[in-house]
Amino acid sequence: MALPPRVDVTPEAAELFLKLTKINGPLMVHQSGGCCDGSSPMCYLKGEFKVGASDVLLGELDIKGAPEPISVWMSLSQFEYWKHTHLTIDVVDGRGGGFSLEAPEGKRFLIRSRIFTDAEWAQLEGAPITTGA
Repeated sequence: MALPPRVDVTPEAAELFLKLTKINGPLMVHQSGGCCDGSSPMCYLKGEFKVGASDVLLGELDIKGAPEPISVWMSLSQFEYWKHTHLTIDVVDGRGGGFSLEAPEGKRFLIRSRIFTDAEWAQLEGAPITTGA
């Protein structure tokens, strides 16, 4: 049985990811843990943000029309706080992080979240996680 996804994307965000992929090539996302850009999902060229053993792969966004899925990462310490939470990447008008690829589009990605249902958590609790190690 497949595990419930930890991350998803709204149709509007998927449309922007597809546009950014066509402009820039393959993408990746790292859920920021604070600092300069708050706690925004940061969109980078695939491989531009170096992930390691301290990063967890939340999932891959399969965007229709994109040449490959977009990997979504989060630091392990932040994952420990958010592991009970399903994340949905959305997009709104406005200026987000200057380091994120959507900034020149006048848009910013943001996270919408909900707590996993008891049934979802029963499947996810104790499931192995993938790190960048």
